[in-house]
Parts: sequence; structure tokens; C-alpha cells
Amino acid sequence: MSLEVKVRKGEPMERALRRLKKRLDREGVIRDVRAKRYFEKPCEVKRRKKKVMNFSNMLRVRYQNM
Repeated sequence: MSLEVKVRKGEPMERALRRLKKRLDREGVIRDVRAKRYFEKPCEVKRRKKKVMNFSNMLRVRYQNM
């Protein structure tokens, strides 16, 4: 997978870098890299996903009646 960000004429390099970072974030590349920094056992993966799911359900129930 390759992402391309073309620097426009007269555009500062910082702005092009910001566009690249936003695009990487939208694609989920940064999240994947951070998740794969270290090995996570399958049971830990399941536990983490279950914890996120429970938190999301708690928020859904809390704000359902608003």
C-alpha cells in the first residue's frame, strides 16, 4: 500500500506533511503500526476488544434516552 501526497506549487512542506499525517490517520496505518510494536497474546487481544465493546455499549445505553 502506498500513499502519495503531492506538494502543490508554492505550498510549505509543513502543510504537505500535515496532509500526509491526516491521510495516514484516516487509512488506519498509524493505528496498525502502534498496535504491532509488540506482540500481544490472543487472549489479551480478546480481552482488549471486549473491554472496548463493553465501554461502547455503556455509552450507548447512557446516551440512548437523550
